[in-house]
Amino acid sequence: MIAGAGVAAWAGAFSWWRSLLCLVVSLALQIGCNYANDYSDGIRGTDDVRVGPLRLTGSGAARPAAVKAAAFACFGVAALAGLALAAATAWWLVVIGILCVLAAWYYTGGKRPYGYAGLGEVMVFVFFGLVAVIGTVYVQTQDWRWGALWAGVGVGALTCALLVANNLRDIPTDAEAGKNTLAVRLGDATTRRLYVVLVVVAVAAVIGVAATTSWLALIGLLFLAVAAQGMRTVATAGNVGPALIPALQQTGLADLAWAICVGVPLFVSAGLA
Repeated sequence: MIAGAGVAAWAGAFSWWRSLLCLVVSLALQIGCNYANDYSDGIRGTDDVRVGPLRLTGSGAARPAAVKAAAFACFGVAALAGLALAAATAWWLVVIGILCVLAAWYYTGGKRPYGYAGLGEVMVFVFFGLVAVIGTVYVQTQDWRWGALWAGVGVGALTCALLVANNLRDIPTDAEAGKNTLAVRLGDATTRRLYVVLVVVAVAAVIGVAATTSWLALIGLLFLAVAAQGMRTVATAGNVGPALIPALQQTGLADLAWAICVGVPLFVSAGLA
């Protein structure tokens, strides 16, 4: 969202209130997705043996119905903010919003969750990368921007890397529970290589943003100072199970650093233009 707002500012169409609504949609969907995963994995028994932090449903800390209600409450908040954006921009965005909610729920929900079939990373890249960033730019510029595409690729790649690190940690328990994530399908060694590839894609995306907007965006390469920590954690073959938990924080911070180090220079570039 930060990177998308930066691209919009560079394009001379930045709007604070539209950016704020995009932030509400993004955060509400993310939180709702987490609650939905907690609920669905919990009632399936996937979290009966868990390596990471305890979840509400699986640990019995909250009633499944309450966790499910929290998920849909978040989806409702996202829907209200999204409707306001659609009313001010284009009503076909409502369709995109519906797809976002469905993707969030059916990641681990429903009879055939796509997260159990190894498609989680694909959907995360599309919805938390491309759709989130390109959508943030579009509702402000109402136009196509190549910089938005590259920014979406960068954010999406690192968000995927976060999920890859999470699923790498959970390979043994997920395999036992029948949750065939991409990490389970690829295996330990290949999953670790995939993580590094995604960081490299994020590097290429910085260059893509710079080439299509302002070369000040190359400051975004500073995110590597943070991403290097996650790569070291994941690349160390001896790090398994709980030892991989730090990689989640490190990757999340790298994703945030990417967005800030790319987005802020674009704001500056817009001010200097």
